[in-house]
Order: sequence, then structure tokens, then C-alpha cells
Amino acid sequence: MPTVSVRRDLLFQALGRSYTDEEFNELCFEFGLELDEITSEKDIISKEKGEEKAKGASETVLYKIDVPANRYDLLCLEGLVRGLQVFKERINLPRYEKIIPAEGEGQRLIITEETAKIRPHAVAAVLRNITLTRERYDSFIDLQEKLHQNICRRRALVAIGTHDLDTISGPFTYTAKAPSEIKFKPLNQSQEYTASQIMDLYRTDSHLRHYLHLIENKPLYPVIHDSNGVVLSMPPIINGDHTKISVNTRNVFIECTGTDITKAKIVLDIIVTMFSEYCEKPFSVEAAEVVYPNGKTHIYPELAYRKERVKPELINKKIGISETPSSLAKLLTRMCLKSHVTGNGNHLEVEIPPTRADIIHACDIVEDAAIAYGYNNIQMTVPKTYTIANQLPLNKLTELLRLDLAAAGFTEALTFALCSQEDIADKLGMELSATQAVRIANPKTAEFQVARTTLLPGLLKTIAANRKMPLPLKLFEISDIVLKDPNTDVGARNYRHFCAVYYNKSPGFEIIHGLLDRVMQLLEVPPDEEKGYTIKAAEGSAFFPGRCAEVFAKGQSIGKLGVLHPDVITKFELTMPCSALEINIEPFV
Repeated sequence: MPTVSVRRDLLFQALGRSYTDEEFNELCFEFGLELDEITSEKDIISKEKGEEKAKGASETVLYKIDVPANRYDLLCLEGLVRGLQVFKERINLPRYEKIIPAEGEGQRLIITEETAKIRPHAVAAVLRNITLTRERYDSFIDLQEKLHQNICRRRALVAIGTHDLDTISGPFTYTAKAPSEIKFKPLNQSQEYTASQIMDLYRTDSHLRHYLHLIENKPLYPVIHDSNGVVLSMPPIINGDHTKISVNTRNVFIECTGTDITKAKIVLDIIVTMFSEYCEKPFSVEAAEVVYPNGKTHIYPELAYRKERVKPELINKKIGISETPSSLAKLLTRMCLKSHVTGNGNHLEVEIPPTRADIIHACDIVEDAAIAYGYNNIQMTVPKTYTIANQLPLNKLTELLRLDLAAAGFTEALTFALCSQEDIADKLGMELSATQAVRIANPKTAEFQVARTTLLPGLLKTIAANRKMPLPLKLFEISDIVLKDPNTDVGARNYRHFCAVYYNKSPGFEIIHGLLDRVMQLLEVPPDEEKGYTIKAAEGSAFFPGRCAEVFAKGQSIGKLGVLHPDVITKFELTMPCSALEINIEPFV
């Protein structure tokens, strides 16, 4: 969940009253938020860098509030205050207005076809005659950063640029050029750089270096410039210093470029709705025209209101309450979803404002009604469907075996379910095609290429990492392996295996054999060829010739035990003899 830091005094001033910490915590809970921490800038620096570095830092009290990840409208002080004030019925939900300038007077953003393969989408808007203070400016910048980290997916989907409109002249062009052709002075720098030099400049920057990979390997870099060739930004990396906004900025040009047009429109709507309250005409936004490469045009921001119809019975049934339709409409209105009863009282018409992109389905409306009603006010009832939970038999057997194997002197290991192809094939003397392994389509590392088909490599690697421990090393693991199975809907199946390894100066085959007998005794399986278990001489690529046996139980082969082949031991970087046992325990459930 994103965490929003707000100054307590500014928050209370905007809310029009003061709260104790306990009262505000309760208010957050009622609204579906959580007051995560009460701190200050000095405390934060002191924790991270020590008290010496914290000297002189602000001691202003900060509230850190956890906000649901889909509530983009609560990621800044303005949206948070507006939501709480509407929730407490102190103000009515504002109506956001899109002002379309007279023809030829509005701002235009022209997209060229060169952007198609990099970041093809762009939207824009203007906040006209805005009044910024230092606190409002900081909140404006912080909201952009919060959106970049959240819905914008670290600028991969959308990148936001805000510019002082009075320093540039439209129409603006969004295009893509070779890095050597782009030259401008980046934000807060003292000289001009080419795009290639900018990438080198920020390669060590703690903040911007995380975004360089988005375009650095592309033949062309996206760039936005005005009619005079002044560069506004090189998205998604950096804005130009020429258009930098400040507390004295009166007109702000906002552009959002990206790979996802839906997310770009949501981001633009959120920014303009949050800060249009500081415009000369509150909650009004000047629209901008975007011209696409095919000649088509579109006016942004959309600021679209839409209406949904929900049955009151559905809301009551899902929450477990019995409110009247008019009462439910009032609850939803408190959550910034203006509602009223329609027809004969059998429907609610809910208006979804442009700030609530999280409302996708009727269940989202039901959730907001539940929050407004108060989760603590919902009467607890015994579920009508009476069920008794029970542990999965296979898991129950696994837990019981783990306890007794530990009592037998073996130490449990828990290894990765993914491993390399080499671990399950080459190192065990097998061909990869014979392993029935499930492969990962795009493995990030060579260590995690396939799902394990046996537990043995994981235990051998664990021993290799603990060779300095006193001998003997006696390890076991009971976990799932994965094998291909064309008869299942996903093409693979899990099997619960038990594997044990004994590592010492002598192979210790009798110890592993004794452990098998103990496991069968615990499972109440007698040593009988027809009704119990038996072992028969066999061969296995991982085992020493003549020192391997196959285990049969209930008429089927369940695994093998024996002394490991010296080649296997060497490939896992071990130097002592080793004996192992691996069986499938599912037939005993």
C-alpha cells in the first residue's frame, strides 16, 4: 500500500479543526485508511542516518497514512482532505469542469509517427491562473512521484511532465529523434547536454538511474518541444530546465506520455482534479487538443462522469445489513459517489466521478457502501453454510513424518522448488529429455530454469554449503516435485516426495536402509511383497552400480535408495561418500 506523508498542522488547517492522534486514527479507520506512523523529518533522518545527520532537521509532526493502492485520488493532501470532508458531510463533492478554449486559442500537442515504437501515447491539459504556495508546490511534485511509483509502474506505463506555460509557446510536438540530435539543459543543470550525455550523467543518480533502461537501448528517444524548438522534456527520464515550474508559476502545461493510453488518461485526470481547486475558477481545467499521426484529434482531459445502476437488495445482501434505498444512497454520496434512488425505489443511480477510476464493478460500489456504513457496525452472524475445516490428509501425513524423522536424528532442509537444468540432468547422469521437467519460459538466472523433478540436488547443494559442519551430515526434506502430465489442465502435476541423505566418511547405506524401515513402520506398512513393501536390486544413473535398490509398496514402485555414484558426488563439489533415499509418499495417504 502507498504511504502518504502529510504535515499534521497543514492537514488540520485544511480540515478546519484539530484532532488528537487517537481521534484522527479513528477517523482514518472509519474512512478505510490506516494511520501508519506519527513521526517527523528529524526522526526519519535520525533512524536512517543517525542523530548527527538529523541535527537542524524539521521537527514538524508528520502523519504517515496508508492508502489503498487503487485510490489514486487520496495520494496527496488535497485529495485526502477532500475525501474526508465529503465523508464527514462538511462539503459537497465538487463538480469538475472542462473548459474548451475558442478555436485557435487552445494548446495543441502534435504526435508524430516516430513515437509509435517507443511511447506512442500522449495526453495534455492546462491549469490556468493557478496560485501555488511552497506547501502546494511540494504536494504537486510529491503527487507526481507517488503516481509514477504506483499506477505508472515506475514510469514504464506513463511519465508525467509539468511545465511553466508562460515560458514556451505552442503548438507542441511529441516526436522521437536520434540521441545525438536531442540537446537541451536538463532540470536543475547548468549546461546543455545531448541525450546520450544525459543518459551517462544520470547513470549514477540514485533517483533517475532506475528509469534509464526504459529507452536507453532504443534507436530513437522520445522528446517534446515547442514551436520554437525549446525542449520541454525527454520522457520518461527528465524535464527541461527552461520550463521548470516554481511557486510563482501561474499557468501549468501538463503532458503525460506512455505505453498505456488508459493509464495516461487516468493519471492526467487525477492531477488536474486534485490541483484545479487552486485555479482562479476552482475545479476548472483548460482542455488541450492532441493531434495523432493519422490526423485524428482528441480533446483532453476527458473528466468523464458515468452512471451505474445498482439494486439496494444486492448491497444489503452482500454486506449483511438492511438499510433503506435512500439511506444507502446517502452512504455512497459520503464516499464521493453521488447517488439517488430511481424508479420505485428498486434501483440506485450512482454517478462515478473522474477521480474514482477504481470503481470498475458493482462490487466496488458495495465495498464503499460497507466502508461508509462502518465495518464495526455490521452485526456478526453465524454463517448459514455450516462447514468444519480439516487439514488436507497429505499435509497431515507430511507433518507427522517430519516430527518422527527429526526424532530419528535427521535435520530437515527446505530447498528451492526451482533449480538449474544441470542440477536435475547432467549432475545426476541423465538426459534432460528423460526428466519430464517443466521449464521456465524466461528464467532470470541459470539457477532457476526448471521446476525440480527430484529433491536430491537441493539436499546435496545444502550439504556442499555446510561441508565445514561436523560429520556425519544427516538431512531430509519432504516437499513437492513437479513433472509434466498431459492429462491435467495445466500440463503438469505435483507429487509429494520424501528424500533423505547421509554424508560421512563411509557411505552408511545401512543407515538409509534403516530409515526406510522406520518410515514404513510409522506408516504401518509391513515388510511383505504382496501386502507391504519390499526392495529389489536396480540400477540408477545417480547411484553406484550394484549399490542401488528400488522400493516397491502396494504393488507399485515408489522410489529408490542406494549409494551415490562418485561422479555425482564430485559434480556437487562433495568429497565424501554419500547414500540417499527418495520415495513418493502419496500412495500412503
